[in-house]
Amino acid sequence: MSDATQPAAGGAAGRSPEAGSEFRKEMGPWANFALGFTYLSPVVSTYTLFGTALATGGPPMIWAFLMAGAGQFLVAMVFGEIVAQYPIAGGVYPWARRLWGKRWAWMTGWVYMWALLVTITSVAYGAGPYIAILFGFKPTVHTTVLCTVVLICVAVLINYAGTKALSWAAIIGFSAELIGALVVGVYLLSTHRHHGIGVIVDSYHTQGNGSYAPVFLAAAIIGFYQYYGFEACGDTAEEVARPGRVIPKAMRRTIYVGGAAATFTCMSLLLSVTDYNAVISGKNADPVVGVLYDAMGEVGARLVMAVVLISFLSCTISLQAAAGRLIYSYARDEMVVGHRLLRRFSHARAVPGFALLVAAVIPIIIAFGSLISADALTKIVSFAILGIYGSFQMVVLAALRARLKGWRPSGDFTLGRWGLLVNAAALAYGIFAIINISWARTPEDPWYDNYIVLLCGGVVVVAGLLYMFTTHHYGRGDAPAGDAVPRKQSA
Repeated sequence: MSDATQPAAGGAAGRSPEAGSEFRKEMGPWANFALGFTYLSPVVSTYTLFGTALATGGPPMIWAFLMAGAGQFLVAMVFGEIVAQYPIAGGVYPWARRLWGKRWAWMTGWVYMWALLVTITSVAYGAGPYIAILFGFKPTVHTTVLCTVVLICVAVLINYAGTKALSWAAIIGFSAELIGALVVGVYLLSTHRHHGIGVIVDSYHTQGNGSYAPVFLAAAIIGFYQYYGFEACGDTAEEVARPGRVIPKAMRRTIYVGGAAATFTCMSLLLSVTDYNAVISGKNADPVVGVLYDAMGEVGARLVMAVVLISFLSCTISLQAAAGRLIYSYARDEMVVGHRLLRRFSHARAVPGFALLVAAVIPIIIAFGSLISADALTKIVSFAILGIYGSFQMVVLAALRARLKGWRPSGDFTLGRWGLLVNAAALAYGIFAIINISWARTPEDPWYDNYIVLLCGGVVVVAGLLYMFTTHHYGRGDAPAGDAVPRKQSA
């Protein structure tokens, strides 16, 4: 998918977005880290999928955090090299553009955009039951969808307020995450612990008479869902001073701080569940709420729900910020229909207003579409993970290809002689994760239900290819493309 004509290395030809950015550099290093942290959100991911993972794989499912964290750390290292050299708003789309070319970048951005929009829905949807408990009404499918819509609307209003408001929302969300992860976790371990640490190697016969490996890999969705969000640090690259130094460090910090907080949160819940068999059999469908009520009573549990709700809101805000900047970056390069409207920029608040509006309207439509599914949350989450991992690996593959063709990272952060090995290992992990996420594990279900994740992914890719090759938007912009590879080798 490389382009026929490419500028020489260094991006001399065409307009360089990072050189003439309309964004203001109002996001400090800690706000940039907090943005990635709240997007990764240890509380949101753990509270959303804890019951599903425990019922599927038993207590050893917690090892999925270690497995996914190690793999995604490799991806974060590769991304750190790229963003240090190309600090452009929009993240994976402009990175793929500079590393490979316009067509590859267009498809990377397309997949990532839909994955982000679906992830916004999945996070806001996951908050529905906690909102219902906090305000004292019964959580049903319809009330959950309504809560999803309200949360998305509140998030986009905060995003409209500008970069400073986004920074404050990220920092507040980061504080709420720490309270939810550390304070609640310590309290549960101190007052409501029912098991010893040894349970993390006891499967409680979730595998039946077969091997535990397939069961563990199915439960590992909690780990795969946990470890993305660090790329949001790079999505706002044009709003950060010294991005080549700040953003790679923020990405790495997001992985190990967020991962440690998520693992601790999961461990505290795991050791506080009274009866694993009730969760595994389906009698206890929501162990998180049960643990909080048992340990803290109604008043205490509702206070925790309020903190958790802040975490869900801040995560939604961060996701919308990333999606809005991606759509704006697309439109700025004339890569999508309606680009004249979507690239409009509010200079008063320094935000792309119409792009942010799209990042709210489409997730709301997806939320209403979930009414036709009996297991909407799991399916929404699964496709979101597949899309994110797919777009990540398109960038990792583009980096590996460029490296083999002569690209030598030249930003403030590089991996040096380890670059090729880390890049290849990151690609291998990503392929493994994509296969595992897509694997059909319920043969007794209708085929369209069993393969819903692959079907959704296929629809997005096919629609993207048809759109790309019928409109040819990918060739309209004059921003640099494919210039990471030296001209004499790219020819």
